[in-house]
Amino acid sequence: MLYFARWKVTLIVLVILAGVITTLPNFLSPAALRALPDWLPSRQIVLGLDLQGGAYLLYEVDRADYVQKRLKTLEGDIRQKLRDEPRIGYTGLGVQGNGVQVRIRDTARLADARTRLSELTNPLVTNLFGGQTVNEFAIDVADDGLVRFTYTDEGLTQRISTIVQQSIEVIRLRLDEFGTTEPSIQRQGEDRILVEAPGEGDPQRLKELIGQTAQLTFHMVDQSMAPEQALQSRPPVGTVVMYSMDDPPTPYLLEETPLLTGEDLVDAQVSFDSRSNEPVVNFRFNTSGARTFSVATQRNVGRPFAIVLDNEVISAPVIREPITGGSGQISGSFTVESANDLAVLLRAGALPAKLSVVEERSIGPGLGQDSVDAGRIAALIGGALVIAFMILAYGRFGVIADMALLTNIVMIFGALTTLQATLTLPGIAGIVLTIGMAVDANVLIFERIREELRAGRSAISAIDAGYSRALGTILDANITTLIAALILFQLGSGPIRGFAVTLAIGIFTTVFSAFTVSRLLVSLWVRWKRPSKLTL
Repeated sequence: MLYFARWKVTLIVLVILAGVITTLPNFLSPAALRALPDWLPSRQIVLGLDLQGGAYLLYEVDRADYVQKRLKTLEGDIRQKLRDEPRIGYTGLGVQGNGVQVRIRDTARLADARTRLSELTNPLVTNLFGGQTVNEFAIDVADDGLVRFTYTDEGLTQRISTIVQQSIEVIRLRLDEFGTTEPSIQRQGEDRILVEAPGEGDPQRLKELIGQTAQLTFHMVDQSMAPEQALQSRPPVGTVVMYSMDDPPTPYLLEETPLLTGEDLVDAQVSFDSRSNEPVVNFRFNTSGARTFSVATQRNVGRPFAIVLDNEVISAPVIREPITGGSGQISGSFTVESANDLAVLLRAGALPAKLSVVEERSIGPGLGQDSVDAGRIAALIGGALVIAFMILAYGRFGVIADMALLTNIVMIFGALTTLQATLTLPGIAGIVLTIGMAVDANVLIFERIREELRAGRSAISAIDAGYSRALGTILDANITTLIAALILFQLGSGPIRGFAVTLAIGIFTTVFSAFTVSRLLVSLWVRWKRPSKLTL
């Protein structure tokens, strides 16, 4: 156990050197980091929300808003099904409470209507492998011709689950485009999403960027009736009145069915209008979207069409000529910042449902600095007491254990820096705990060596036996702790995960430093001193 081949010694030294090199940037100023050569590591540990401040936002899916929009879509689908040839006469189609109802005029056609409309119950897959499905809607057909669709509890639960997962991906894309460093986006319960953005200096802008649904649609403007007249009486069937973003807002009468949606976009970039020099957003459609847009503009030259974002008209230009290039421009009263935010929203895609802010906190960096200072003091005091105890208890072997402990700490910070793991306040607690635990393996080894010396073994034989026989105990103890850390990481969230990460990294570095580094140092000391007797 005390013999090390030259390649093993070289490998151990290289691992320690790598830990030192990756840890050093954490102690350098930004100017010193920029001056480093490109081939040297320059990344620093990412501090969590509780250490450097930032934004804490807890969102909840607005179920009521989503259900009403989904029922409105279902209403349109029902209308289309009943108008398919051969048509089925109906009346009273509309959203009623938590469902949609329609009355079939000819009760003799009820069986045909049931067959057509049953396709709209929308089976949903409830697991990854597609084994079980639930219907999103339940359909009830009465003998008097009344057909009613209602949401099933299982269907709504499955829909909300899917919406949360989709929203997490959209939010992640938006924050990446926004340039937020190491955001944390996690699911909370059935319908909530927790967003933490460490170091974010403008929480309000971040909240607006995340919370905006960004449903972009393109509608033709209906010119059969003035918008004011539609507001006073009743808009024609298939049309809807929407207002512009202007102050005061201007009403527009639009065709309810959009020509295109934001799903047909492939890119959106900020630019400046060559005539007015105002910020605009240039967008580009995919192939199918470009084809649809081209056909629509060819058929409607001279008519205005509206660009709508979240049910608000951004602009309503007149189609002067067919637009066949698959690209266009959104103009309005944009600032450079608002135009950039809109481009980010369009590139990242729309949220599948509206999100409401349940909890909002803005944490200042002062609190974080206090935490860092307190953690540093705790680590220094804990480290000093551990070092002193090991020297008093085990003499020169205690010094070797302390050298291994310092190596362990360096490697923990090097691993955190390399992995870009977020360091939180509980993470600092995990490091402090690791400092105390790091010498446990050495204590087991040294106590085993003492037992072998009492049994009459020689110095070298006792050292060799101490390391070889303590290995099993060391591995058992650290594997059980690692299992606990993995469970904490899997089931915990936020700060708990930060603690689990540092604890798990500390376990690996502790085993390496205690059993490999300290054993190498002891081996070098034995070769140098060649002790015939050993006092421990």
